[in-house]
Amino acid sequence: MNFTHIRPADLKRFDGNPNTNTTAELSQEMKTYYDRRLIDLAQPLLVHDQFGQKRPIPRNNGRLIEFHKFSPLAKATTELTEGVTPDGKKLSVSAVTATVKQYGDYVTISDQVDLLTIDPVLTQAQRILANQAGLTLDTITRDILVTGTNVQYAEGQVAARAELVGGDPAPENNHYLTVKAVKMAVRTLKVQNTPMLDGSYVGIIHPDVSFDLTEDPDWKYPHQYVDTEHIYANETGKIAGVRFVETSEAKKLPSAGSGGRDVYCTLILGSDAYGVTEVTGGGLEFIVKPLGSSGTADPLNQRATAGYTLARAA
Repeated sequence: MNFTHIRPADLKRFDGNPNTNTTAELSQEMKTYYDRRLIDLAQPLLVHDQFGQKRPIPRNNGRLIEFHKFSPLAKATTELTEGVTPDGKKLSVSAVTATVKQYGDYVTISDQVDLLTIDPVLTQAQRILANQAGLTLDTITRDILVTGTNVQYAEGQVAARAELVGGDPAPENNHYLTVKAVKMAVRTLKVQNTPMLDGSYVGIIHPDVSFDLTEDPDWKYPHQYVDTEHIYANETGKIAGVRFVETSEAKKLPSAGSGGRDVYCTLILGSDAYGVTEVTGGGLEFIVKPLGSSGTADPLNQRATAGYTLARAA
């Protein structure tokens, strides 16, 4: 009896299909799939992104990205002279630049985890990493927004954050967010001729704070003023001309108020108040290094990694 020794390299010749494609040969398609999936999972967490100007990541053009702001034209109050063409006006545009920065993280998956676990480890790792990436992107944008200098403390009753009071037995001594405070913010924006978004301003609010506003009898829920196609992500309701979106990632400043009380930042925004880079087109990329891809750095093929990099400016 003759025995034929088959080398691993020859197995492909005997698998019944000499043209079988492997995942290594489909690496570009797999990469595209995973990138899209990561973006799809991360985008619902980008509450602070949804109202800004979107700009693609600049390629082969340095790290600076430019956002534009057009100034309004002065009123045309001069009467036209018959038969005479006026000089017209020049558009005035100013540029605001930001530096695109890179962030990222990864997890390591051992060969034993990959071999012995029932759950698809890569799928679960992608979900966890997408959650982290989304929250990271959202936080970067949020922390830029809260550095704005147009600040209102409570209803204008105090001049500094450290003077905000909460938890006083007398309700009139507390500086919680009220409808009056929202109206004052709206007035400030209107006086500056700040354009609205779809006929309203937008507020980004923490659940602890929105709890106070929803008690007001004038509070309206989204289905009471807009159809489902035009509801913002995480939109919770409207009052005083402001449509509020709710997120637990709204800025909270621990112990920043009087007596060590926590202070919550509520953002009231108009159209094109800020700019952000897009997560598509290289803004968010999923990277998988399979077992055995590290060469001599992993001689026993014990480690695989899954991670992401993201580029962001706001």
